[in-house]
This record gives sequence, C-alpha cells and structure tokens, in this order.
Amino acid sequence: MAAEDASLLVLASASPRRSALLTQIGVRHRVVPARLEEQRRGGEPIADCVRRLAVEKARQVHALYPERPVLAADTAVVVDDLMLGKPRDRAEALGMLARLSAREHEVISAVALVYAGRTSSKLSHSRVRFRRLGRAECEAYWASGEPADKAGAYAIQGLGAVFIEALQGSYSGVMGLPLFETGLLLAAAGVPVWQA
Repeated sequence: MAAEDASLLVLASASPRRSALLTQIGVRHRVVPARLEEQRRGGEPIADCVRRLAVEKARQVHALYPERPVLAADTAVVVDDLMLGKPRDRAEALGMLARLSAREHEVISAVALVYAGRTSSKLSHSRVRFRRLGRAECEAYWASGEPADKAGAYAIQGLGAVFIEALQGSYSGVMGLPLFETGLLLAAAGVPVWQA
C-alpha cells in the first residue's frame, strides 16, 4: 500500500451493506472479513454478546493489520428475549418472520474500532414494528433470496422494507452499521470522513 494510505481503514466484515454505508459517509476503506464463530455464551446478555462479537472481529483482523484502524460491527434482532441471527434454512426464516409479524422488536447493533493499542465500542438500540404478515408473502419473500443472510430474516434496505410499519432509532443501525456511533469512533481515532 502506498505511504499516503497509512490511515486507510480496514472493515472487518464481509457485509456489502456495511461497506456501502462507510462509502456513503466518505470513509476510504478496504474489506478484510473476520472469521469468527458467532455464538452467544450461556447467560450472556444480548447487548453484551453483540458488543463482544464486534470487538472480537475487530481485534482478530487488527492482528493482521496492526498499523491500521480496524472497524467491525455486529447486529442482533431481539424479540421475546431471543436473539434472532441469520436463518439456517427456509423453515427457520419463516418462523422468524411469523414471530416478528404484527409486533415490535429491538435491533441492537454494536460497532468497535481497534487502533493504536486502544479498543473502543458503541451500541445502537432501535425499535422496529412490523405490520401483520401473511404466510404466502413470507414464503415469497424467502424465495426472493433476500432473507437468507440477514439477522431476523429481513432487510430494512431491501424488499423487506414493505413490512416495516414504524422505526424508532437508527435506520443504518438496523442495516448493520450505526453511522452516528461509527462517526464518533472514527473522529476519536482521527479517521477522516467525507473523503472523495
């Protein structure tokens, strides 16, 4: 990498949505996905789990790029004190959508930055309300392919937007990278935004 790229951020995520959100706010970055078993520990509060996973991802990739600031994130959809991750299959996705139908759920997103021997992290909490969903439309939504790799089996920025009756909180946080909190971490580390 060229010397002028010394402050180039590394995004420890394979998510194209997180990369697009960083690009949206003008943050120059390269993508190096973390390889991490994303498991909640027994008795671990969900917010703690989400924060821990974001920090672990950032630290793992920072070990490969110790001279660069490394950003990572993790997101959980929470309903009935259950953490809904990415569905394993069609049946699990349809079950998640049925559980979210006609009610409110919480989306917790954590963002972590590791740089110059320091680790910083922030949490974003949002409330999302779904309208009532019919079985046939949930099946059609699964067939679109969109829910397969999304926490809670939906994407607010995609076809799943038609399910959302109300949102209180961070739209970008529900997408998977809360930009307000991200901006605070980047500013504290001297990582510029709004770059061409």
